[in-house]
Amino acid sequence: MFEQTFKNIDDILHKDAGCGSELDYVEQTSWVLFLKYLDDLEKDKKTAAELTGKTYTDIIAPEYQWSVWATPKDKDGKLDHHKALSGDDLKDFVDHKLFPYLKKFKADAESADTIEYKIGEIFSELKNRIQSGYNLREVINRIDELRFRTHAEKHEMSHLYEDKIKNMGNAGRNGGEYYTPRALIKTIVKVVAPQIGDKIYDGAVGSAGFLVEAFEYLKHSKNLTTADTEILQKKTFYGKEKKSLAYIIGTMNMILHGVEAPNIIHTNTLAENLADIQDKDRYDVILANPPFGGKERAEVQQNFPIKTGETASLFIQHFVKILKAGGKAGIVIKNTFLSNTDNASVSLRKLLLENCNLHTVLDLPGGTFTGAGVKTVVLFFEKGVPTRNVWFYQLNLDRNLGKTNPLNEKDLAEFVELQKTFATGENSWSVDVASIDQNTYDLSAKNPNKKEEAALRKPQEILEEMKALDEESAEILASILEML
Repeated sequence: MFEQTFKNIDDILHKDAGCGSELDYVEQTSWVLFLKYLDDLEKDKKTAAELTGKTYTDIIAPEYQWSVWATPKDKDGKLDHHKALSGDDLKDFVDHKLFPYLKKFKADAESADTIEYKIGEIFSELKNRIQSGYNLREVINRIDELRFRTHAEKHEMSHLYEDKIKNMGNAGRNGGEYYTPRALIKTIVKVVAPQIGDKIYDGAVGSAGFLVEAFEYLKHSKNLTTADTEILQKKTFYGKEKKSLAYIIGTMNMILHGVEAPNIIHTNTLAENLADIQDKDRYDVILANPPFGGKERAEVQQNFPIKTGETASLFIQHFVKILKAGGKAGIVIKNTFLSNTDNASVSLRKLLLENCNLHTVLDLPGGTFTGAGVKTVVLFFEKGVPTRNVWFYQLNLDRNLGKTNPLNEKDLAEFVELQKTFATGENSWSVDVASIDQNTYDLSAKNPNKKEEAALRKPQEILEEMKALDEESAEILASILEML
């Protein structure tokens, strides 16, 4: 039901003058979907309050509730066409009344860790781009068919929303900007293994895939108490995002997965001076895929001891600094990070090896990220002790990865298993840091266990074979001439 509804909505938005790409479709579907989800959430909370004899105060004022402005129903439960706004009336209400009302929540909320504040933030950043009120009416009617009351419904909806984000990533100029393959994120979370009580951070949060998967992982911990659930909701997940659309999608993605007031801030992470980070600002776990290939201005570079314009290199410095002593990280980065010879890259590898235990490097094949033509590695490290040995695993698959043939969890199962004991195998090996060049700190993933290609023959052998073939040809020619 969800899948068909999303397809139908895309078809409607495709006809609208205000929506030109998959990015617009996701953004516009998101805010309508969010308001319907909020309405179902309020119904659930009201029912739960009644069962315990408490009174529930609505978040949204009556005239702005979904069942009043979006889908007023008649006594048979059908859309009341006499009351339901459409065309210019609907567009005017949404643009001039609904959005300004929801935007005010930010200023009126008690604190930033409430769903009210998040509603205000979302609608401060968004605007309705659907130009036709008739198209908007169709979108609302489609979304009203969806239900988010049961766990199964919420799971299906959040799964399909992830698919929409994936398509948005593919539609954007940088495929990896919005979407890290889910199988890879799940594997990184599994290896880092966060625990209840950890503060988990992604400073390049994008669509919040890492935080969502960490939430799913922790939600299934054994014997969760009410206090644990409260910690997961309010004191576990933190993120920062520079781009408006990614920030909105990330916040909504977390709410739609069940984290009611995600601690995601709309800011440029790299604009913070590293010298200002204090112990209270640090995190236990960092999970991230910082943007690679980006460039930062000179004034941003001044915030970092190792000066470089490469965004990902600045993020690595930020992550090392903001991780607590004993904290764990799993970070995706371009594989050239391991071998680049410029001063900044060498200094960065030295910093990482001296301040952290870089215990694991997962070397990924090309095509892991749809639309991104770069090869990537995942760095797993713990802060506080220097690196002695680095365990490498090279993911060698017997197929090419791509949009129709993506990475899956089965592909990574051997890595997860071998990583537990840092076992050596056909695709895995360890490197003693004392044995690497102390001038370059080159950590290139060169697999010593890879089966050698058939050795090339010596030139002498080749020449002798050519001579023998020539003699054989001469004999054949001679016999032919005798026959003539």
